[in-house]
Amino acid sequence: MINQYYTLGTRGKAGWEEKKSLFIGNASPAESEAEAMEFINKNKTQYNDARHHVYAYVTGVNNETQRLSDDGEPAGTGGRPVLEVIKNCRLKNSVIVVTRYFGGILLGTGGLIRAYGKAAALAVKSGGIIKKVLCRKTTIIIKYGELGKVQNFLAQADCRIKNISYTDKVMIICYIEIDRLGQVEKRLNELCRGSGEIIFGENSYETVELNKE
Repeated sequence: MINQYYTLGTRGKAGWEEKKSLFIGNASPAESEAEAMEFINKNKTQYNDARHHVYAYVTGVNNETQRLSDDGEPAGTGGRPVLEVIKNCRLKNSVIVVTRYFGGILLGTGGLIRAYGKAAALAVKSGGIIKKVLCRKTTIIIKYGELGKVQNFLAQADCRIKNISYTDKVMIICYIEIDRLGQVEKRLNELCRGSGEIIFGENSYETVELNKE
């Protein structure tokens, strides 16, 4: 498994007009090829009066599946520039569909590539990009007197606290980045002088919000 990757934060939509042709870009996160195709087909149904529905998607954290379609446009003028937007943004588990309403003026190869790429890029910007970081679920059991310093350390170390429960001791459930696991564990043991208990669970990808600009 890779330690981090980028994907779309949410669905995004944007339009672009080129010589009276309207290009509508729709982008979405997609965890599987089936999810990507479902999104594509929904767009085709929504804009069923349009001439072309160009798309591209990449699924799998190691880019296991990559597909594109020009949907009737000249080869390389639709799906390829949309896929290039996905690659240039380093996105994984993402799908983009660009629907074209023909405006009566031929755009030529260069015009099509530019318009499809522009609509795709605007759709990505609308959805925003997030980073997914591989973390390990960690349960930390400590005494009440250690809570303040442990909680402060976890916040400073960007560990994602999901829950804190209180019984005879304090139980903190958090997610620690795989790359920092050893370092964080060592510091926790130092803070608690070995009296705390650390239990490691499964790995999962956790979200880091990025600026849309």
